[in-house]
Amino acid sequence: MSRRRESGLGGIDWIVFSLYLALVAVGWLMIYTVGYGDGYPTSRIDFLTQTTVGKQTIFMGICFLLLLVTFVVDWKFWRTFAYLIYGVGLVSLLGVLVLGKNINGSTSWYALPGGFSLQPSEFVKFATCLAMAAFLSTYNTNLKTTQSQLTAIGLLIAPMLLILLQPDAGSALVFLSFFILLFREGMPPGSYIIAILMGAVFILGLSFEPLPVILGLCLIGISVLALNFKQYRNYILIGTLVWIGASIFFNYHGFTTYVLLANLIGLLILGALHWRNRQERLALLSVGGIVAGSILVFSTNYAFNNFLRPHQQDRINVWLNPEKCDPQGSLYNVLQSKLAIGSGGIQGKGFLQGTMTKLNYVPEQSTDFIFCTIGEEQGFIGSFMVIVLFLVLLQRLVTIAERQKAAFSRQYAYGVAGIIFLHFFVNIGMTMSIMPIIGIPLPFVSYGGSSLIGFTIMIGVLLKLDANRYLL
Repeated sequence: MSRRRESGLGGIDWIVFSLYLALVAVGWLMIYTVGYGDGYPTSRIDFLTQTTVGKQTIFMGICFLLLLVTFVVDWKFWRTFAYLIYGVGLVSLLGVLVLGKNINGSTSWYALPGGFSLQPSEFVKFATCLAMAAFLSTYNTNLKTTQSQLTAIGLLIAPMLLILLQPDAGSALVFLSFFILLFREGMPPGSYIIAILMGAVFILGLSFEPLPVILGLCLIGISVLALNFKQYRNYILIGTLVWIGASIFFNYHGFTTYVLLANLIGLLILGALHWRNRQERLALLSVGGIVAGSILVFSTNYAFNNFLRPHQQDRINVWLNPEKCDPQGSLYNVLQSKLAIGSGGIQGKGFLQGTMTKLNYVPEQSTDFIFCTIGEEQGFIGSFMVIVLFLVLLQRLVTIAERQKAAFSRQYAYGVAGIIFLHFFVNIGMTMSIMPIIGIPLPFVSYGGSSLIGFTIMIGVLLKLDANRYLL
């Protein structure tokens, strides 16, 4: 069995390979229909070099060649040269800051002959997958220690900072997907709970004025402290409910400052009582957490109003406060995207029959908003089937990860699954305004050679490692 797996394609996971081909085919068809309204040149050379679908066809050919290369290259190569590949990736990010061309305000691409371009950040995702897997699979790595945690996070921070300098916040945020891998490999869950709570407070600070948010945090802190008294539990519960109700009532009638002051005093008193009862940990976590949350709310609100540029504020408002946005300006893309998806109904308008697609109502239809083309032409059924393809692919990637004999292969597989999941979730979410518009493509489907090649290499290496899992 080992010999069979070392030669040919006998050990390839054909389910993942078939899903990959299906998604690439869907992407090609949708890119074709986006450009169909403008007509296509009759010359093959012009078709391949002057149209998006023609260029995507070239990218697909390159990807199939790269798949063959990943199948031929010895599986030990990726583990041996993981850090070298990661280093080359960082150098490419540094180089693009100096030699790259500016597109839509970001210096993220190398210009290539024939009107093509190369975005190094797409390949650095793959390189970081290798480096993270190589580090985590080292015998002395223990994610329960601070040193290992800082090293792992440092591997993520380095490319993120270089990408933010371009600036390309969307691609930088993708690297947060590696925390899924770190959680699987044993990073303490307390860190994730703190991060989730901080994220929630951060979003609340962007959505509302600071004082009501801080009042809400105080009420949560008071509830936690009050309900941890062991005596008179029923009376304390009733008193807490009355206090919360009174606070909400007076806050609603314009006494926010006084209500907040009363709650801060109450929080400190309850904290002092728990401290006296030798529950110092609970008192510190509750009071300290509310203080930290309040500082975060104020700093978030201040930074939003004083440091962000108007177009950056608009991007956040489109997600959290759409009523503040201009329907003909920053909100236009999302409105048109939702209209296109909704207009498809259950069965869709049919292939090449999307009126909003043909008339280019939705900007960036072949890249960031490719899913709205699927929604318009293929309807709910087609959109649902594409989502199912992604979900089955993600489930299969996790299955592949869990059946690996080698830690490096398992960790690499989880890294790939995390990146694809975040791209899939955010891209589809932003077409329906449930996620911020950060400009990341839908894997295998959106137009773009760098993205398609980057994801293809990820899948190809994963299939190669999995095919040799009994040899690792």
